[in-house]
Amino acid sequence: MRRRAPLASLAPPPWLVRSLRPQPAPVPWAAAARAAVAMSLPLAIGTAAGHPAYGALASMGALSGVIGDTADAYRMRILNIAVPQLFGAVGVTLGSLVHGHGWTAVAAVTLVALVSGMMSTIGAVASVSGLLLLLNAVIGAGLPLPGAWWLAPVLMTGGGLLVLALALLAWPLRSGVPERTAVATAYRNVAALLEAAGAAHAREDAYDEARATVTASLNKAYDLVLARRARDRGRSPDLVRLIAELNAITPVVEAAPAAHRYGERLPPELPRAARRLADAIARGPAPDPVDLGLPGAVPEHYGAAARAVYQALRHAADTLADPDPLTAVPADDRLGRPAALRVRARRATRNVMLSGASWRYGLRLALCIGIAQALVSLVDVPRSYWVALTVTFVLKPDFGSVFSRAVLRALGTAAGLVVAAAVLSAVDRGWWDVPVVLVLAALIPALTPRGYGYQTAAITPVILLLSDVLNHQGFGLVLPRLLDSLIGCAIALVAGYLLWPESWHTRIGHRLADAVADTAEYVECAFGSPGGEPDPAARARMRRRLYRDLSDIRTEFQRALSEPPPMGARAAAWWPLVVAVERIVDATTAARVRVRHGAPAPAGAEAGEVVRQLRDLADGLREVEVLVPVPVEFTGPEDSVLEPLRQEVAAARAIASPRG
Repeated sequence: MRRRAPLASLAPPPWLVRSLRPQPAPVPWAAAARAAVAMSLPLAIGTAAGHPAYGALASMGALSGVIGDTADAYRMRILNIAVPQLFGAVGVTLGSLVHGHGWTAVAAVTLVALVSGMMSTIGAVASVSGLLLLLNAVIGAGLPLPGAWWLAPVLMTGGGLLVLALALLAWPLRSGVPERTAVATAYRNVAALLEAAGAAHAREDAYDEARATVTASLNKAYDLVLARRARDRGRSPDLVRLIAELNAITPVVEAAPAAHRYGERLPPELPRAARRLADAIARGPAPDPVDLGLPGAVPEHYGAAARAVYQALRHAADTLADPDPLTAVPADDRLGRPAALRVRARRATRNVMLSGASWRYGLRLALCIGIAQALVSLVDVPRSYWVALTVTFVLKPDFGSVFSRAVLRALGTAAGLVVAAAVLSAVDRGWWDVPVVLVLAALIPALTPRGYGYQTAAITPVILLLSDVLNHQGFGLVLPRLLDSLIGCAIALVAGYLLWPESWHTRIGHRLADAVADTAEYVECAFGSPGGEPDPAARARMRRRLYRDLSDIRTEFQRALSEPPPMGARAAAWWPLVVAVERIVDATTAARVRVRHGAPAPAGAEAGEVVRQLRDLADGLREVEVLVPVPVEFTGPEDSVLEPLRQEVAAARAIASPRG
């Protein structure tokens, strides 16, 4: 019998290896420069004025601005940075007012945690706002802040707004550039999708990766353009042109599955034409004709998918060159526009108050913060505000798996403490703090895209250095902070993970079941409902929503894969079904394209069979956690345009997960 290698048992588990693997991402040089200046400048001014503690407070506020400085569009940066700063000011004010008041501090911070947790389920801006509300409340309740009660919130808010001011410096020169860049990137990704779809020997996973990339880029482009549209009361021609360009690429994306599913080759001129359009969009809003390099017509030996792509690219070129794009998009945009801000705010508030998931997360975060704050306020643990700080970061719901984040937090803090120990032991306090913060601050945006552990390792030495400016504890901060982090991780794991069955019993099947049910509706919409002919605009909106939902589900599954067994193992077993559902949507779109270009339309009974099977699958996913294969037999003709779709549905129903 072969014996295991001695070191095999010492190897880290696969889920931990996946979590520690750095994510490939370019270095955001501009963000790194902003972080370095915004965090070192207040400290330099405070040191020069003889009040380094005030400078440290402003630098802490700048750190929160750096964390929120993630948007590309300038208008979105105002929301992502300025709005959270207001909540952060409220948080530090509340925290400082209850500092040293024992049970009052525990009750106040716990209530803030409940509100913060419920806010985090609304959306991205609300999530960051809730995070800063709680973080600054914890800091205010745990640290004796210098000056009057109003000084700390003013200084911290000023530091955050400095990041915003630096981020907006180039706005007059680059207005609209992020939106144009996002749309142009979507076109370039569509060109890559066409190459993958029309290649003679394309790998299935290569096409799936290209389609997922297109979905992500379209999501980003629509979010940027439509979010800006919601703030523009007028109908800006340049903005409307971008919306029209995004709508015009939809038929191209719909035709790609037809080429891939039916093995149709695409002329190489088509991807090149898409890239020419991308270059024209990126250059600016001038309505000049674009030479696509296309022939007058698609050669006859190419199929329906090639003709659909050809026509769509011609339409996109005409839209780009239209001197009056206001006529290209009707009053109600084809793929939807966001509601007014007050309507969305009212809707979000109602949804949060009535959502069971929102209350569950808020109560879970409040429980953990209450335990941590009780430890801070009632037990003599020096500087133990770090415990509650750790709990807050680990339990952030939209940042990933709680379990893996707790592990990564501990590892990242240990790595950051090594750097902090070197700095605190070798660098004298005073002016030397400024260049050290300048260098360390630049690492935060550089390492954040690599993963949570890397972000923690970058943030830890900066916070410790600024804390030492406030408290003058020196090297003595290092070991207590490591102990505090371990205690915070333990609280999050026990009270925020193990005590909540939804954490270790997978609920990913419910999200996937909703997507399968929506796919059934999409099939019904694509091939006509009993009420009449399918509506192209409704079908386009439904397809975009489906791909967006499936993209979000992909992200959820990736997070679940970083969980330890059995959660991670079940997610890995379910992963093929996620891919199968995406292919069902592709096959539906491909069949619709072929019908539009002359293929015989399927009978209503054929589509009805597919719809029933998908709804049965959705019902089954809601009832079980372990998948069971179900044999499927369809009665339609083998030469039907729906045959590839039926094959994909049969493959989805044949997927089974290992029991146990």
